[in-house]
Amino acid sequence: MTYTILARCPRTGRLGIGIATYSISVGLYCNGVRSRTGVTISQAFVNQGNNALVLRLLEQGFSPEYVLEALKANDKHHEYRQIGIIDHEGNAVAYTGPGTRKWSGHKIGDGYISTGNVLAGQEVVDAIAAGFEAEPELDLERRLIRALEYGRDAGGQVGGSGHVTERSAALIVFSDYDYPDIDMRVDLHEKAVDELRRIFEEYDPYRGYYRDRGRDPTTAIPQEQFAASLKSSSA
Repeated sequence: MTYTILARCPRTGRLGIGIATYSISVGLYCNGVRSRTGVTISQAFVNQGNNALVLRLLEQGFSPEYVLEALKANDKHHEYRQIGIIDHEGNAVAYTGPGTRKWSGHKIGDGYISTGNVLAGQEVVDAIAAGFEAEPELDLERRLIRALEYGRDAGGQVGGSGHVTERSAALIVFSDYDYPDIDMRVDLHEKAVDELRRIFEEYDPYRGYYRDRGRDPTTAIPQEQFAASLKSSSA
């Protein structure tokens, strides 16, 4: 019971994942992003080897369509998987196996994939897509979070007794470097999407400070001084 947004920003070429689920520590499964290569996810009944294989094949120049068929051929249980793949140019392909728990499905848009399983219905993946498309001028990370919030508000996940809360969530974004711009995880929380938003908004004002003090430590002010300046400006 998971819902996910994979995307490439058409303005910047940045790549990212937003994901939420009832399962614990979903960030563990979000290692399928690589700058200038692509973004992928394997979910439902997860095959953890899929992400690394996808990135290797994309890096070699194979198309997302070819890579998806290679995954299926390599996995006798592929009918139990949900897979999404986007390359560095925004070409996207998705698969929802017939063995995944219902409701499950996906939607492919311009440079993005909305996908999920054990959801309230098609309306959830449609809402995720709508959330991502709502404000295209925003940075990719904000569009990904908003997509998750739209999916949650459209009914999110369901179980035998109705709606099931999101207990973990993650947000991963890469740009031009071998390390992520954003790597945020909520491993266990009763409202994980809300908590992911809260952490992001707390962190966002620090991004430039952390970047600049690494580039030039000689001019860096102490972190507590920077935090005090934030409080002063907000007041």
